[in-house]
Amino acid sequence: MLDGVIEEIEKWMHGLLAGMVTANMSTMYEDVNTQVGTIAGEVGKTPQGWNGSIYNLIHGLSDSVMLPIAGVIITYVLCYELISMLTEKNNMHDIDTWMFFKYLIKAWIAVYLVSHTLDITLAVFDLGKRAVSSAAGTVSGTAVIDVSSLLSLMEEKMADMELGELAALVIETFIISFGMKLLSVLITVILYVRMVEIYLYISVAPIPFATFSNREWGQIGSNYLRGLFALAFQGFFIMVCVGIYAVLAGTIHMADNIHSALFGVAAYTVILCFSLMRTGSLSKSIFNAH
Repeated sequence: MLDGVIEEIEKWMHGLLAGMVTANMSTMYEDVNTQVGTIAGEVGKTPQGWNGSIYNLIHGLSDSVMLPIAGVIITYVLCYELISMLTEKNNMHDIDTWMFFKYLIKAWIAVYLVSHTLDITLAVFDLGKRAVSSAAGTVSGTAVIDVSSLLSLMEEKMADMELGELAALVIETFIISFGMKLLSVLITVILYVRMVEIYLYISVAPIPFATFSNREWGQIGSNYLRGLFALAFQGFFIMVCVGIYAVLAGTIHMADNIHSALFGVAAYTVILCFSLMRTGSLSKSIFNAH
């Protein structure tokens, strides 16, 4: 009789521990699947599409605060350009009337660029959105871990495990599950930080655009434009990271070794997070933005 009671207790403990492992694993991968699944949608959004209220705020600040400053800068740059143009022709002794037409055309282009700054910046992000959308067609659906099949394999493996091994597996899955939750939060932070950086870039756009009309000052505008392209195409690099993660996660076989498979998926998720953190500096390096 005592043996039967002990056996029932062992069965109850076995079921309890197996249920804890299943619960840890289901929450572990669902959090990451949710975050990875939303990456394509998040990085593919334009500034006005990501959050219309923030975009309207940035648009208002750009028009009311930065645009007047850009007007002062463009006035100074155009005056400097006119003085340089006149003095470089033998101190005004060799002046061609075509110079003034050239100056007027340059001034018109400079004013046009400043007055259409937001249109140009948003066009850059539209290009980035198109690249992300094309990449999402290839990556979509392959970056999600199949939790149901994973759990069924785990249940088969746990049926033959002793209580001690199950208890160790509970602790193991709890630690990994907690770490995966932190990683899923980190993925969200990385995506939001990128969007905040984009809004900061847009808020001061009129000032660098006001420098394009002069060769010396134009380096500010050129570097700013390269930075815009770097931010826009960072989303594409993020999608590449997700695709690589999908391929790596798909190579893991739970049937071989449960412990190594669990830590393998966790390690690949850590690699994904660190890769996402590096996409910003990589994109700026490629577009030579600093």
